Amino acid sequence: MNKKLTYLKVFFLGGILLTILFTGCIEEEQKPHEEELFAPEVQLDQPSILPNWKDGEYHDYYETTDILSDFKVKYPDLVNVFSIGESALGKDIWCIRMTNENNNQTKFSCLVDGCIHGCEWDAGEACLYLAEYLLINFDSNATVTGILNTTEVYIIPLLNPDGRQIDDRFNENGIDLNRNFDVDFGRIRGHSMPLGKIFGRKIPYIMFERLHKWFPRFPLFLTNSGRRPFSEPETQALRDFMYEIDNHDFSFYVNCHTAVHNIASPWMAFKPPFEMSNKEEKIHAYVREWIAENTEYENAGMSFDDYSYKASGTAMDWCFKVFRIPSFTFEILSQDYEPAAGGGKHDSLVHWMKTTLPVFMYLLVNIENLHNWKTSDIQPILPKGVPPEPSGG
Repeated sequence: MNKKLTYLKVFFLGGILLTILFTGCIEEEQKPHEEELFAPEVQLDQPSILPNWKDGEYHDYYETTDILSDFKVKYPDLVNVFSIGESALGKDIWCIRMTNENNNQTKFSCLVDGCIHGCEWDAGEACLYLAEYLLINFDSNATVTGILNTTEVYIIPLLNPDGRQIDDRFNENGIDLNRNFDVDFGRIRGHSMPLGKIFGRKIPYIMFERLHKWFPRFPLFLTNSGRRPFSEPETQALRDFMYEIDNHDFSFYVNCHTAVHNIASPWMAFKPPFEMSNKEEKIHAYVREWIAENTEYENAGMSFDDYSYKASGTAMDWCFKVFRIPSFTFEILSQDYEPAAGGGKHDSLVHWMKTTLPVFMYLLVNIENLHNWKTSDIQPILPKGVPPEPSGG
């Protein structure tokens, strides 16, 4: 009897020991599994990183084409590159579409473009910088990942590829493309003259310095807007493309320039085609004020009220007129640093690229609010050193 009790005790104690050991093994096996499950969440908390650019390394039309092609190869699930049309000389006007193709939820869309004036290089560079920033941070930074999961970001770095190659404001036909849109077109008080070519010759602009001196309200110069709205292949291409993306919840538009150093919204036209609603005025003003308070860029004021300069036939005004979405002209760089208000290369490219990110990221994280004309009060999370300290050069 005592032997039986002894055997039972040994068997019982052995069972307890085996249970303890077996449970320990399960716990040890579960720990790595739990870490694997939570790894992506930890990864998405990583701060974003900046593109590894160097000062002075600008990208002309052909280098831009190569960069966009490389993006398509490196990020096949995020990138599509296509031409929206051709320039007067037959160059493709490239567009990059960025979104997470593996996420099929309903998405908003937006368009950012640059270099409609070919001599305003930083406008095109800012487009490339934004594209690279979004791509290199997808799937590691929560903010960027959220943007590309819920948004189709369309970027056209060079709207005027012919002008960019020869560092010229105008296209091959001598037309100022940002006066060629069908809104208050060809108005002298809007600094435009509807001439096109005369006897086969380009007439890009006419100076009126003496008249302006005698009559201050007379334009200092008139820029050639073309004989009629959308006379140029570049503006036709942008017009048609905007109609296409309007079917994808088109939510905001940014037309990038240099170097007046501010953010503007409709209207630039001397005579706007209609009055915007109180809500539209309020949201445009809120965006401009946020940018003025959180970056070194200035608030141009409603309807350019703080400036005597008017511009009829602009891409921004036409986009707002037709699609009734928040639309902006973003003047990158500083006029103090670039007195000619645009024109080629300078020695602080990286600094000025960093100044653009807060503007773009603010608009992107607020895309749903902008689409619905609601207050854009979501604050973007930005990488260290952005925005940089203001600089004169």
